[in-house]
Amino acid sequence: MILIILFLAACFLAYTNGANDNFKGVATLFGSGTTNYKRAIAWATATTFAGSIAAIFLASTLVKNFSGKGLVPDTLIQSPAFAISIAIGAALTVFLATKIGMPISTTHSLVGALFGSGVVAVGANFNFAKLGSTFLMPLIVSPLMAAIISLLVYIIFRKARMAMGLSKQSYIYLGSEKIPVVKTINTNEFVAIQSGTLKTIKILDKKECIETYNGKLMGLNSQKILDLMHFISAGIVSFARGLNDTPKIVGLLIVINTLDIKWGMSAVAIAMAVGGVLNAKKVGKIISKKITPMNSGQGFTANLVTGLLVTTASIHGLPVSTTHVSVGSIFGIGTVTKKADLKVVRNILVSWLLTLPIAAIFSAAIYWVLLQF
Repeated sequence: MILIILFLAACFLAYTNGANDNFKGVATLFGSGTTNYKRAIAWATATTFAGSIAAIFLASTLVKNFSGKGLVPDTLIQSPAFAISIAIGAALTVFLATKIGMPISTTHSLVGALFGSGVVAVGANFNFAKLGSTFLMPLIVSPLMAAIISLLVYIIFRKARMAMGLSKQSYIYLGSEKIPVVKTINTNEFVAIQSGTLKTIKILDKKECIETYNGKLMGLNSQKILDLMHFISAGIVSFARGLNDTPKIVGLLIVINTLDIKWGMSAVAIAMAVGGVLNAKKVGKIISKKITPMNSGQGFTANLVTGLLVTTASIHGLPVSTTHVSVGSIFGIGTVTKKADLKVVRNILVSWLLTLPIAAIFSAAIYWVLLQF
């Protein structure tokens, strides 16, 4: 029974992971107006699922890291209660963040949950040194690296575009608005005032402008080429996220020796896909629309940097957060364009700071309760 509970807990974590994370790879597609929400989430679901399946063959190191190996004694790793407390503690944290619309890191939640249950279980014997070097350092460094690299890459791309003679053109959404007007009627005896309405054209917020690129590359329309590359880069980010996040969750299932890792990966992949399809919209809108306005070229740059960093980290077994890297990349673009909303970024950073302690508290409390039974 307890092994069934562990399996369900891991699936619940995968579901909340999909709800909070799945849209992050395609956020720039939606935010730049390159495509609508339905097409974006469909592309994210397909490519994330592909990354999850690829993790079976490419991400075995992450499975070992997130089982807790090296952080706590091996005997504790084989305890289903320990794994259940980590899975549920992290899942509740991500679920809460998703409900309020904050894009937090499942990786960060898992690290916090590992810490909470680990300290309750072994106290001072917990390997704090490995926690810092293997887990916390990549989580802190990765968003800074992403912001700096995306800033530099975008500047290089912008100069290359200008050198090739490709110009930008802005389109502004127009709408109609009825406003009250006053019409005067002059007579010899009095002035009558008559109310009415006038249909006018209203220019909306500048943030709602869409920028496109004019010119041709190798005889082809530059904007169409960019849109294609943007879709591909979004697919790379989503694939990288599936590749990086799936083994972290499957690592909790290694105590079920009778469950083949391929089946575990498949179950997690399906749960992540379902969570993304059903509950990704709230977080998706914040990360795609609120951090900074962007055009397709800027979105492509952010996705390219995110995809390369996360894929490289996955292959080398480094538990970086796709959320941190993605937000860092988008913020880097907003820094160059000077359009980043610092209030939104500040709120996201606060949610990141709270993620680890909240997950640790949830996980520690759950593990303590399970020990009583």
